[in-house]
Amino acid sequence: MSRAMQCQSCLPWGSWAQLPRSLAGSRGTRGVSVCAAAVPGELGSVPPCPWWASLPSSSPSSCRGCAGYQGDSQESSAQPSSSRHAQSQLRSVAFSGAIKKHQRSLSAWFSHQPNEERQFGPSFSLDAVHVDPVIRESSLEEILKPSPDLTIQNQLQQPCRKVISLQNLFDVDACGRQVKNVVLYGTVGTGKSTLIKKMVVDWCHGRLPRFQLVIPFSCEDLSHSHAHVSLRRLITKKYQHLRDVVPVLEASSLKVLFILNGLERLNLDFRLAGTELCCDPNEPVPPSAIVVNLLRKYLLPEASIIVTTRPSAARRIPGKYVGRYAEICGFSDTNLQKLYFQMRLSQPGCSGEESQDRRSAEQENLVEMLSRNLERHNQITAACFLPSYCWLVCTTLHFLYFTRTVPPSQTLSGIYTSFLRLNFSGEVLDSSDPTHISMMKYVAKTVGKLAYEGVMSRKTCFSEEDLRQCFEVKMKTESELNLLEVFRSDVFRFFLSPCVQPGKEHTFVFTIPAMQEYLAALYVVLGEKKTLAQRVGKELSEVLGKVSEDVAVVVNIISKVLPLRFLPVLFNLLKIFPRYFSRVGGKDKDAIAHTMAEELFKEEDYYNDDVLDQINSSILGVEGPMRHPDEVPDDEVFELFPIFMGGILSRRNRAILEQLGCSIKNLAAFEIAKAMQKTVIRKGRRGLPPSELMDYLFFLHEFQNERFTAEAVRSLRAVNLSSVKMTPLKCSVLASVMSTTCHEVEELNLTSCNLDSGSLRTLFPVLLRCKALHLQLNSLGSDACKEIRDLLLHDKCVVSSLRLANNPVGEQGARYLAEALAGNRSLRQLSLLHTTLGDPGAEAIAQHLAQNQHLQELNLGYNSLTDTAALRVVEVAKRHETLDKVHLYFNDISEDGKRALDSLRMDRDGVRALVFLTAGTDVSDYWSHILNVVQRNLPFWDRERVRQHLALLLQDLESSRSQTANPWRKAKFLRVESEVKKMLGKLQDGSL
Repeated sequence: MSRAMQCQSCLPWGSWAQLPRSLAGSRGTRGVSVCAAAVPGELGSVPPCPWWASLPSSSPSSCRGCAGYQGDSQESSAQPSSSRHAQSQLRSVAFSGAIKKHQRSLSAWFSHQPNEERQFGPSFSLDAVHVDPVIRESSLEEILKPSPDLTIQNQLQQPCRKVISLQNLFDVDACGRQVKNVVLYGTVGTGKSTLIKKMVVDWCHGRLPRFQLVIPFSCEDLSHSHAHVSLRRLITKKYQHLRDVVPVLEASSLKVLFILNGLERLNLDFRLAGTELCCDPNEPVPPSAIVVNLLRKYLLPEASIIVTTRPSAARRIPGKYVGRYAEICGFSDTNLQKLYFQMRLSQPGCSGEESQDRRSAEQENLVEMLSRNLERHNQITAACFLPSYCWLVCTTLHFLYFTRTVPPSQTLSGIYTSFLRLNFSGEVLDSSDPTHISMMKYVAKTVGKLAYEGVMSRKTCFSEEDLRQCFEVKMKTESELNLLEVFRSDVFRFFLSPCVQPGKEHTFVFTIPAMQEYLAALYVVLGEKKTLAQRVGKELSEVLGKVSEDVAVVVNIISKVLPLRFLPVLFNLLKIFPRYFSRVGGKDKDAIAHTMAEELFKEEDYYNDDVLDQINSSILGVEGPMRHPDEVPDDEVFELFPIFMGGILSRRNRAILEQLGCSIKNLAAFEIAKAMQKTVIRKGRRGLPPSELMDYLFFLHEFQNERFTAEAVRSLRAVNLSSVKMTPLKCSVLASVMSTTCHEVEELNLTSCNLDSGSLRTLFPVLLRCKALHLQLNSLGSDACKEIRDLLLHDKCVVSSLRLANNPVGEQGARYLAEALAGNRSLRQLSLLHTTLGDPGAEAIAQHLAQNQHLQELNLGYNSLTDTAALRVVEVAKRHETLDKVHLYFNDISEDGKRALDSLRMDRDGVRALVFLTAGTDVSDYWSHILNVVQRNLPFWDRERVRQHLALLLQDLESSRSQTANPWRKAKFLRVESEVKKMLGKLQDGSL
C-alpha cells in the first residue's frame, strides 16, 4: 500500500489557474513578456517586446517565416530603425501564429478521451472531472532503497514528506539551485499520464504561464523508432507547425518545457561509451541519445524537462542529472476521493435520458451512499487512493444504474478488460529484460494463480506465506528475480493492499474484490492451470513437432539412396506423440468448461443475491448496523468467477487481451464453447432459483456467443425471476439474451421486481412472446398500463394469462386495459385483484368487455366495488360468449347484492361470480381458492380491512349453516368456519 495514504492535505482544485503570470528575475530570462502562454483570448496578440525580437543576428539558421532576417550583427545594426521594427513585427506575427496552432493542436489531442470513456459512460473533459492527485517530494535515496519484502509492515505508509504542487516542481531546490530536470514517478494507476494530459491542456489555455512552449513526447513512440534523427527533425516531424520556431530554440530565451512520458519504455545508457555527447539539435542520432543529452543538459541546456516513469525505471537516470524527484501518491486523502466521485457522478450526461428531477435525485443518492461507505474506512477507501480505481468505481456504477440499453460490446468483463488496457496498454514489465514479457501476462501467471487458489479455497485474505508461495517458490534465475523486483515496486499495490478489517490487519486482499475473480478467470482461460505432466508434455510435443519436420526431409532422401525400410517406420513413430498429445490437450478445454459449469451452478450459492446486486453492495456498502468483530462472517461468494470466464472468451475481450500480451486463440475459444454445450446448457435446463437464473442470463450476455446463447435460451420454457430487483440493466440483459431466439415462452414470472413503465418498454419484445405473464406487486400505474395496452393490441402478442394483482392501476389504468380488452385476441385470464379500480374503473372495463370474444376469467376482487358496479360487470359477463368466471370477493357488496349474485347459475346464466365462501345453502366450490388468495396476499393488504371481511365471511357461513338441515353440508360449513377462525386468530396475534 502506498505511503501516500497518511497525508491529510491535497492540492486545491484549479491550482494551476493561480500560477504567477510573471517570472521576472528567473534564471535565463531577459525581462521579456509572455505571449504564447497568455489567456485564451490573447493567444494571437502581439506583445510590445517579444522574445524573438531580441534574437541576435548570429542565429545558427534563418527563420523561414521572417523575411530579411540574414547577415551579421553589423549589417543588422546598420539597418534603419524602422526596418528593424517592421521585421520584428513580422517575426512576432509568424511565431505567435505557429505557437497558437501548436496550442490548438495539443489541446485537441490531449483533450481527447480514450474509447473506454465514450463506451462505458458519457465522455467528460479533463476540466470537468479532473482532481489533482497528491504529489510529494522524494529523493534518489528513497528510490534506491532495496525493494521491501512482501510484508504488511513494509506496505504501510511512511511518515509524511513534503507535499509539493505541480507549479512548484521547477522552483529552486533546498540549496538555492534552479531545478531544470524533474522526475515524476508513481506506481501503476496513480494518474501519471492523466496529470500530464491535464498539464498540457492547462498550458494550451493559458493556465500554465511559466513556460512559453511545451513539447510533449511519448517514450513509447520514441522506443519504436530506430532510425537516427535530429532533435529539430524529431520536433517538426511530430509538430509540423513548429517548423518556424525550432530553428531558434537554442539561441533564444524561450522558456521551453519538454515532457517525456513513460520513460520506462526506453533503455537509456548514460555512459559516454554507450551514448556519445551531442549538442547540435541538427545532428541525427538515435532517439534515446536525444533524450540522454537533453537530460545531461548538453543539448538545449536552458530547456526544462519533466519525466514521468514507474519507480523501477526512475533509478536509470543518474542522480546528478535530476534536480528534483517527486512521487505521485494518488488520492491519499478521502476528501479527494469524495471530490472526484461528486464531480464524476454529478455530470449532466451521467444518467442518460432520464427526467432532470429523477436523474438528479438518483445521482445525489449514489454520491451520498458512496460517501458514507468511504467514511466507514472500508476496503474501498484503501482501493480508491488509486485514481484509476476511482474511474473503475464510477464506470461500474454507471453500468449498474444508468444503462438503459446494453450494446453487445458493453459487458462487465469488458469494463474490467478495458480498465486493464487503460493502465497497462501492452507494456512489458521490464524493457531491459530479454524475455520482454508483458506486464499483464506476468500478472496473469502470478497474481492470477494467487487469485485462483483463493477462489478454489473460498478465501479473500492472503497471508505473507501465501504471497511467497505464489511469487517466490519457482524462481530459479536472475531474470526471474529481477522481474519480481520490478513487479514489487511498480505493480504490486495496484492489485493487492493491506486488509482493513479488524483482526485481519496482517493479511492482504485484492484492492477491488471483483478483480480477484477476474484474474482467476483469466488464469484458467489462458491455460495456466496445468499439471506438471501437462506442462512437460506440451513442451516435448512442441520440440518433437519441430524436429519431425526436419527429420522428414532427411529420411526421405536417405530412403531413396539406402534400402533402410525401418527409417520411415521410426519417423512415423516419432510423429505419434505430438498427435496423441494434441488429443490429450483437447481435454484442457473440457476441464475449463467443466470448471465453468461447476462454479456457475453451485447449489450452496443458489439463494444469494444475484451478482449485480453483490457488486453494487461491494461499492456502496450495505445499509444497517455494522458487523461486530467477534461475529462469525458469512462464507465468501465467488459467483462472478465463472461469469468472467465466459466474458473473457468473447471476441472483443480476446482482442483487447491480445494487445496486452495475453493471447487466447480462436480455436481454443471455439473448443471451449463446444465443450460448454455438454455441461453448461445441460445444467441450465434444470430449475434454478430466481437469483441464480438471473446470474445464468447475465453469464450468457457476458459470453457474447449468439449461437450458444440461442441454444441455451431455447431450453428455457419458463423464466422465473420473481423478487429479483429488475434494474434497467437487468431488464436490458434479459431482453438482449431472449432476443437471440423467437420461441414462445410458456411463463415469465416478474412478480415483485420493481418494474416501471420504462422496464416494460425495454422488455416489450420479450413480453410479446410470453403466454403466462406475472406482473404482480410492481407498483405499475397508469403509465405502465398504457404500455400493457400497446402490448395486448400488438398483432404478434401471445399473452393468454396476465396477472396485475396488487398494482396501483387506478381508474385511468383501467381505461387503458379496457381498450386493450376490446382489441385483444389472445388473452384468456386477467387478474386485477387489489388494483384500486373502484366503481369507475370497473365500469370502464364493463363498457369494453362486450367487444372481447376470448376472455374466460376476470378477477376484480378487493377493488372497493359496490353493488352497482359488480352487477354491471356480471350483466355484461352473462352475455359474453366465453367469460364464465368473475371474481368479486372482498368488495363492498351488500346483502341484496349478494342475493342477486347468488342467484346466478352456470347452466342458466353462463357465468359464475365468486363473491363469498357460500353458494346459497351450500359451501362454494371455490372456498379454498379464495382463502388461499387471502393468505398469499395478506402481507400486501390492509390487515384491518381483511379482518373485517373475514368476519363478514364468517357471519355468512354461520347464517348459511343455520339454514340447512343436511348434516353433510353442516359438516362442510363447520370445516370452512374453522379455517376462517384460525386465520382470524393468527391475524389478531400477528403470526400470519
